[in-house]
Amino acid sequence: MTELGKLTESANILDKVSKKYISNLIRKDSFSGKAEQSLLIHNVPGCLAERVLLIGCGKEKVIDGVRFRSIVDNTVKAIQHNNIHETVNCLTELNVKDRDLQWKIRQTVEIVSHRLYEFAEFKTDKSKKRKRLKKMVLTIPSKRELAESEATMAKGKAIAAGVKLTRDLANRPSNICTPSYLVEQAKKLEKEKKVLKVKALDEAAMEKLAMNSLLSVSQGAVEPAKLITIEYRGAAKDTKPYVLVGKGITFDAGGISLKPSAAMDEMKYDMCGAASVIGTMSVVADLKLPINVVAVVPATENVPSGTATKPGDIFTSMSGQTIEVLNTDAEGRLILCDAITYAQRYNPTAVIDVATLTGACVIALGKHATGMLSNNDALAKQIFSAGEDCGDRAWQLPLWDEYDKQLESPFADMANIGGRDAGTITAACFLSRFAKKLNWAHLDIAGTAWISEKKKGATGRPVSLLVQYLMDRC
Repeated sequence: MTELGKLTESANILDKVSKKYISNLIRKDSFSGKAEQSLLIHNVPGCLAERVLLIGCGKEKVIDGVRFRSIVDNTVKAIQHNNIHETVNCLTELNVKDRDLQWKIRQTVEIVSHRLYEFAEFKTDKSKKRKRLKKMVLTIPSKRELAESEATMAKGKAIAAGVKLTRDLANRPSNICTPSYLVEQAKKLEKEKKVLKVKALDEAAMEKLAMNSLLSVSQGAVEPAKLITIEYRGAAKDTKPYVLVGKGITFDAGGISLKPSAAMDEMKYDMCGAASVIGTMSVVADLKLPINVVAVVPATENVPSGTATKPGDIFTSMSGQTIEVLNTDAEGRLILCDAITYAQRYNPTAVIDVATLTGACVIALGKHATGMLSNNDALAKQIFSAGEDCGDRAWQLPLWDEYDKQLESPFADMANIGGRDAGTITAACFLSRFAKKLNWAHLDIAGTAWISEKKKGATGRPVSLLVQYLMDRC
């Protein structure tokens, strides 16, 4: 129901069958149809359902994609609050600006799955587990839309499963989710999906490839570093692939440049980039997309020890460029630069790296938009468009030479930090030095990959964005 008191088609039918019971009740109640309002009605005359849940949709003229997603999310919250186990959802009847039925179905599937997610692997008291919504039926206008709608629902479920996999990986503690564990999970996915091919390089293999920048981060850790590749081939062998590079710091204490202790437990989430590209590969395999896709995951811990990298140390990267490490807590770019160089061997159409890279991105964009920087305007527009379409949005920041100058070092080709100003941009400028031969984009998900405080947990972003981008390429 909108703020103007207008009921949807199904609600109108129920109102007529019940002889205006619903509209009369609305007039007597304080329910006005404002956004985030809900009203549960029992024993509606002439209705077989035990209960009818009315959802406020706000002003009808401003129901765009963002508002629709919010309405669905509020609906699931109301369903959970009222302990509803089975429901028929009529929100697909809403008129959403520039969106069709299939878009509404996919969004509903993804949002419902996201809202119902729970991570209880390490809870011993299973009796406290919340009763869940078991079944939701979505309404469609006629049987003509049935086949396409079922296919859309299957697509939404595949994406939701990829998001869940990402959240599960990210939510596991770092004593469980180590670089070796990520290798195990990738190989498990390989067995399940059959169409994926997984390889893992150990530190000796990386040393032979001169991945000294990546290994500079792992040299203080007991857990050995890994470089994981997951290959999917849905097109001809000679078709150039899309490469996704995911930062896999399974715990980031900052190294010698130790982080403050407050909220340091959340640094298990510094592998959300890795988790998201693994989750995306799961979706790509399920959807059997007619393209080639490769995921590259550099994985290590960043912890202090007697063998850890010290501020002022200089390393030669796989590309041959030298790096002065001024801050060991700017380690993500050190593992990504070698992974981006490694990605060039695939002769890719495009490379997108995904990383919880800078706190500066949280300051700049908050928790709503992923930071995006790119050396290719067409690629940036494609990613932006994909984000707008699926609701997992990104916002582009500049990648100008003026910022790149902040990385100058008197002792090496570059420093790994560029000072306090424009931290997100200078981090991307650093990575761009290793992607000059590539169509490349960088997604900084430091603000969007997880939620802090009481309801802390991984969000699964930007799996939906990456999947939408890849589907658009088909």
